Amino acid sequence: MKYTNLPNTNIKVSKICLGSMTWGNQNTEAEGHAQLDYAFDNGVNFIDTAELYPVPAEAKTSGRTSEIIGTWLQKTRNRDKVILASKIAGGGDYTAHIRTTGFVKGIKDAVNNELKRLQTDYIDLFQLHWPERETNTFGVRDYTHNPNDSWQDNFNEVLHVLDDVIKEGKIRHIGLSNEKAWGTMRYLEESKTHNLPRMITIQNAYSLLNRVFEGDMAEIAMRENIKLLAYSPLAFGVLSGKYIKGIAADNSRLKLFPRFARYSSEQSTEATKQYLQLAEENNLSLTQMSLAFVNQRPFIASNIIGATTVEQLKENIDSINVELSDELLEKINAIHAAIPNPAP
Repeated sequence: MKYTNLPNTNIKVSKICLGSMTWGNQNTEAEGHAQLDYAFDNGVNFIDTAELYPVPAEAKTSGRTSEIIGTWLQKTRNRDKVILASKIAGGGDYTAHIRTTGFVKGIKDAVNNELKRLQTDYIDLFQLHWPERETNTFGVRDYTHNPNDSWQDNFNEVLHVLDDVIKEGKIRHIGLSNEKAWGTMRYLEESKTHNLPRMITIQNAYSLLNRVFEGDMAEIAMRENIKLLAYSPLAFGVLSGKYIKGIAADNSRLKLFPRFARYSSEQSTEATKQYLQLAEENNLSLTQMSLAFVNQRPFIASNIIGATTVEQLKENIDSINVELSDELLEKINAIHAAIPNPAP
């Protein structure tokens, strides 16, 4: 395994982070524990969860993923050996079963409930799952301004609440997720101007099919040292090649939940075919090439992988040992130039 420090901290995390959002829905508690055991035994010390997991988000399963992590921590007594990241859900109908208040009123409740589920007294990295304001997230390509957006600028208030929770010792550091350039810089500005806690990471989608982070966000990541935690590096499993090859299991995400179509457009399928051919020409699996590409990006703090089987998990973790040559990267970029960001 390879390791790096979370930006502006001395916290060492594995470059591969174990994502968990299938546990409690697609995966049982026993299967979640098996994945945690395997990942931990192979050097992964970074685990990501959220209060709304597993997905799809439903009242009957909300928080179950974190509970599975909590029972594993109790069983193994490994809390001091792992770095835990979690998130507070943003607003909207999708998460109304969790709360109807915003971040300012909801953060302390979210943290306290997660601590109970995780069976710990602190969270290493606590993230805002998506912005409260209306903006283009989750596959919406372009920003359209809504002059009737009811959201009021509350960056300062949110940071003050997070500061309180940090001072209570319940969280160590804070981060963003599904955030845009404007929101990221506003948080950084408030932190600097008012001596408030600083966002250290941003968890956004990033893969061969979605490289939009390489625009303004990559410059912010490098110049401001707020590094990316890349999620969906295999694009909901599309970049494993299993859907193109017709070998996806019946419990694979897109067979169970076909409405998750972010990476299933005609352009995404064509790009995936070309990436698959390129990988095979270089004696790599598409999974290996896709994950190694993300692992090597200079703005990455950690690559969040997710799996439904230990066999998949093994291949994902092993990608840390794959180094893509400059020649292969040039060919990847040629495909990207021809079919840029087919899944925003």
